[in-house]
Amino acid sequence: MHIALIAHDNKKDALVNFVLAYEDIFKGHTLYATGTTGSRIMAATSLLIERVQSGPLGGDQQIGARIAEDKMDLVIFIRDPLTAQPHDPDIAALLRLCDVHNVPVATNLATAEAIIRAMDHGDLNWRYVVHPDASKEEKRTRK
Repeated sequence: MHIALIAHDNKKDALVNFVLAYEDIFKGHTLYATGTTGSRIMAATSLLIERVQSGPLGGDQQIGARIAEDKMDLVIFIRDPLTAQPHDPDIAALLRLCDVHNVPVATNLATAEAIIRAMDHGDLNWRYVVHPDASKEEKRTRK
């Protein structure tokens, strides 16, 4: 699976701790993250992460482009709902793309944990439910 990891400034510690707690599950997947978030996760774990720009500099849009190209399977975006963000339109566009392309998005730790635990138990295979025309070859290569 291709998983994006994003967190607002006030939530970065929470996401880093979450990824650290579930590092063994994340190891089996291709990970992407916005700038500082990716750096902090890599510093705290042994995970390799493809970093894009920070959110305000276009990172949200870069993740959104991967969603639009059907190259992202899950977005974990731990948001700070109590703090205004200068790039709110980009955030709204990213969430809209997740809805349009049926990409699960967790915006809080409770939802992220439910999804990660389901993945670990093999209970979730939404990619091939929402994209039933995915080729057998793609199914083998996009784990």
